[in-house]
Amino acid sequence: LSPRWADSFSAPGCDGTEEHRFQHPFLQATGMFLGEFFCLPVFYLLLLRDRRRADPDPSRSQSQSQSQSQSQSQPFNSLLFLPPALCDMAATSIMYVALNMTSASSFQMLRGAVVVFTGMLSVAFLGRTLDRSHWLGILLTILGLALVGLADLRGSGGTEHGLADVITGDLLILLAQVIVSIQMVLEEKFIFSHDVHPLQAVGTEGLFGFTILALLLAPLSFIPAGRLSGNPRRVLEDPADAFCQLRHRPLILLALLGNIGSISFFNFSGISVTKELSATTRMVLDSLRTVLVWALSLALRWETFHALQIPGFLLLLAGAALYNGLHRALGRNAGNGDGNGGRNGAGNEEREALLGGDDVTVDGDG
Repeated sequence: LSPRWADSFSAPGCDGTEEHRFQHPFLQATGMFLGEFFCLPVFYLLLLRDRRRADPDPSRSQSQSQSQSQSQSQPFNSLLFLPPALCDMAATSIMYVALNMTSASSFQMLRGAVVVFTGMLSVAFLGRTLDRSHWLGILLTILGLALVGLADLRGSGGTEHGLADVITGDLLILLAQVIVSIQMVLEEKFIFSHDVHPLQAVGTEGLFGFTILALLLAPLSFIPAGRLSGNPRRVLEDPADAFCQLRHRPLILLALLGNIGSISFFNFSGISVTKELSATTRMVLDSLRTVLVWALSLALRWETFHALQIPGFLLLLAGAALYNGLHRALGRNAGNGDGNGGRNGAGNEEREALLGGDDVTVDGDG
């Protein structure tokens, strides 16, 4: 919502250019990586806290020992994060461009396509075997994506975006999910085998992404982009124009800071939920985030209501639930009465995300 709010502002640019919308996707993507980078100092603060709490007393509880070990990582080469960071950078930049062409709710819902592409790539490159519930989840996700896309096509006439823009935006979001899936496969294959703490993983990828994208802002200002660009010079990015607009409309800065802060909070809270509860719980809460984005977008009149989005979203939710094994977790809890034994017994399995392990979603935005 913060990037969408920033995009809704209009302000004059440099050299007396007329007032135009704030459309600077690569600058906003740089801010997103800055938000991810802030997870790195949080990780080191938690590590310092655990070291200060270290007690040589052998009677210390096992849970305290596990809590301390969870804040630490095995030694690893930080360059392992470079390929996933490049994928994250490309996917995030594409999604911010797409956000200027389609609605925020469709943007959020279409990101569910990551289930489809990650499942396929995990079979091809990680040698995983998908059971019937996985394939059914993928099928439901595809049907949900089709309904959301159809809703966009039918409702494009009542929005500020033309039909061509909506189609282009939706296709760009799907393309970005392919890249996100590649990122997740790379993380699974090269990073999570080193037992890297999730906050350290997010922060290191954020450091790489922020540094590289910040250096690319200058050359991007000389690459023509045609109708894909929203700045007066029609280039991929115009950071000078962005800062001039910030000077004329300081409220835009609040939206950008909101994006940076929300990215940091989202990654930290998401990791905390996965650690204390389960990846399944995080998936359900993430679905509620989609509902919140949709409701606020309608309330702020950033988009119009499309009835087809309701069954589309429900199918996406059902597909993600099946793929992540929510039905198995609920069955175990029901079989254990109060559910406590079932949750504890299935903790490791429930914490498996799309590819297994304690996976982290670092785009975010989202």
